[in-house]
Amino acid sequence: MTPTLQIQDLHVSVEGKPILKGLTLTVNKGEVHAIMGPNGSGKSTLANALMGNPKYEITSGKVLFHGEDISEWEADERGRKGLFLAFQYPTAIPGVSVANFLRMALQARRKAAGEEKPMPPKEFRALVKEKMALLKMDESFAGRYINDGFSGGEKKRAEILQMAVLRPEIAVLDETDSGLDIDALRIVSDGVNALAGPDMGVLLITHYQRILNYIKPQFVHVLVDGRIVKSGGSELAHELEAQGYVSIREESAA
Repeated sequence: MTPTLQIQDLHVSVEGKPILKGLTLTVNKGEVHAIMGPNGSGKSTLANALMGNPKYEITSGKVLFHGEDISEWEADERGRKGLFLAFQYPTAIPGVSVANFLRMALQARRKAAGEEKPMPPKEFRALVKEKMALLKMDESFAGRYINDGFSGGEKKRAEILQMAVLRPEIAVLDETDSGLDIDALRIVSDGVNALAGPDMGVLLITHYQRILNYIKPQFVHVLVDGRIVKSGGSELAHELEAQGYVSIREESAA
């Protein structure tokens, strides 16, 4: 079976500086993978490169989606086809309401899947209402401008709401736990857990183990100096929490 997302010997540079130095990873629908690593190891570079941020130059290697090389695809094409990125620092878009954004994004996603007709308004409203309830969001949230004046927790919930409505095949969550208090972290994690399943794979990028107390990955990978140096099950995250990254660095350097 062709993997959903396959990263092959990926090298990425930012402004001429090599950041990723031969990263290989496969993520399938139905799987939850966690990427952990110290600051500066290349975690956010991986997220941005996967989604086609032009500042992140793929110098060699491939990113395959259902066996097709998407390294040259624009970011919006990747999103329409089923890749999703929840940003570490979501951007505010004054003048565009959450509901209107979701309606346009969902239609683009449906069109890419061969469905030309927009979702009927009544059905769309019911869908958004259902997903907002899942994330414990007040219905008035849909009328607010995207991330404009949102708290840190509201921004992260808005990202997960987008994921819930769009139903990507692979969701990349870039340090979704950053800036969240314990209550917001639990709500966001519950939302991710409710959405993850046989139709969606998750690549969770994090610096700390705490979010993995709520979202349980089957696979944990340690990224150091642009390479995955160790992989294992969820127990590896607990090992890192107890020992830090020093021993991993020493192992990778040996």
